[in-house]
Amino acid sequence: MQYPPEALAGVFPVFQTPFDDNDDIDAAALAAEIEWVYACEVDGIVLAMVSEVLRLSTEERRHLAELSCGLGLPYGPVIISVGAESTKVAVDLARHAESVGATAVMAIPPVSVGVPDSELSAYYEALLAAIDVPVVVQDASGYVGRPMSIRMQADLLDAYGDRVLFKPEAVPIGPRLSELRDATDGRARVFEGSGGIALVDNYRRGIVGTMPAGDTPWALVALWRALEAGDEARIEAIADPLARLVSLMDSLDAFVAIEKHLLVAQGIFPSARRRGPVGYDPDAETLAEVDRLVGRLREAVDA
Repeated sequence: MQYPPEALAGVFPVFQTPFDDNDDIDAAALAAEIEWVYACEVDGIVLAMVSEVLRLSTEERRHLAELSCGLGLPYGPVIISVGAESTKVAVDLARHAESVGATAVMAIPPVSVGVPDSELSAYYEALLAAIDVPVVVQDASGYVGRPMSIRMQADLLDAYGDRVLFKPEAVPIGPRLSELRDATDGRARVFEGSGGIALVDNYRRGIVGTMPAGDTPWALVALWRALEAGDEARIEAIADPLARLVSLMDSLDAFVAIEKHLLVAQGIFPSARRRGPVGYDPDAETLAEVDRLVGRLREAVDA
């Protein structure tokens, strides 16, 4: 089923990729995760950075796209990350994602080399020309690469209309988000990221959705609904432990490690295994604080 661009809104968690003891994708654990995430009443799912796409081969990325579309589309929209170090590879991944039913694709720019706006624009234009589904332009420079030009992003929206969506993660996130909003006269449809740590502020700047991780989707759904209802007391009660939880994840590796720990703790994953080499392992005290904050978060949501 295809969805119009305006249907891409709300809570779209980025799922984590489970690996078995041989470092292969654990399809059964992935199926359990996607079923659980949708049971938390999210609006869609995303394959992206914290899915460890940078640690997957091109063949594995295609396989994971097939799995996630096959498992997720019966429940709702599925967005597939196709960013790559070359335009050709990104276009090939985008065409494959569309062929297996992806609702939209999302693309970070190349991260191994800085390119001028003209090259970056051509990269995204090639993606938009190659497929018919929407393209989410992801400025992932909060983790990798360097910030994108606001003007270049606004020009893409002018040229391609509502097929272009955005996920700006350059810091400072709030002011950059407002700058993109103002440069496009409020037309830019923007998803925020960074785990939802600044979701309250970003919501008030006009975002249409959030792409947090898939470890506590029940909390993000509750917070999003509280924001839409203008329930200030509930917003504050949920946002405080959520922000403190996400503040412990200060790198891409930390996000993945803690998110997988939480999926194991909630009985979704059999293992928190990540592909190496890894640059961060949370110690016992960090994990104890993570568990304490998730307990507080659950109390706030249940209240």
